[in-house]
Amino acid sequence: MISVDNIALHFGGIRAVDGVSLEIGKGAITGLIGPNGAGKTTLFNIIAGVYEPNFGRILLDGEDITDLKPYQRFGKGLLRTFQIAHEFSSMTVLENLMMVPGTQSGERIFNAWFRRNAIRAEEHSNRRKADEVIEFLHLNRVAHDQAGNLSGGQKKLLELGRTMMVEAKVVLLDEVGAGVNRTLLQYIGDAIVRLNQERGYTFCMIEHDMDLISKLCDPVIVMADGKLLTEGSAEEVKSNPDVIEAYLGTGMKSKTGAA
Repeated sequence: MISVDNIALHFGGIRAVDGVSLEIGKGAITGLIGPNGAGKTTLFNIIAGVYEPNFGRILLDGEDITDLKPYQRFGKGLLRTFQIAHEFSSMTVLENLMMVPGTQSGERIFNAWFRRNAIRAEEHSNRRKADEVIEFLHLNRVAHDQAGNLSGGQKKLLELGRTMMVEAKVVLLDEVGAGVNRTLLQYIGDAIVRLNQERGYTFCMIEHDMDLISKLCDPVIVMADGKLLTEGSAEEVKSNPDVIEAYLGTGMKSKTGAA
């Protein structure tokens, strides 16, 4: 679904992403792991269109999207969530969901004056869809609460729910488990699996919780120092000496010449 072809991004002398090529398979839940500073979130930002790479290209389902803006990629079904949830805190959970679909009729002044019935019908459709999402994610109890009052885990569920309000092809999940208690993390993991199996969502997720990665992801891609280190099953990468060294720093003294 996503092809990353020799992507690089340099910030001054820092090579945040350095010639990375990888594939995110259609219908897969792909894990992206690596130590802090490996370049994972920077790569996500390039794929989502937040950053423009120095060179390389991004393909979405065979289409070159390298030059497209983030909102254009969103329109083609490429969505992402954030490590720190980006909810509209003063709006309710229901309202946060209903505002997701793009190019709504009510956003145009002409329609607000002369096509009120069409706007009303569209809002009813969005409301039905939002209600379905709330039911799917077990957010019924907080549907009319302000999103800013939700717990960290509930905000992550809301972020996931916002991807369900449009026709998503691939969803980039940035540390969906960060700061989430184990009970809600179970709900989130189950929702990701259901979206993958029942609705055909393709996921790529950055995550430090290896139990969650092992449960959900195949394959798992490992980055270190801005480069692709290895790829394989969760068990393969966890036992890979290069991965262990990247995370734990084994052998670093000999590399630096220290005693």
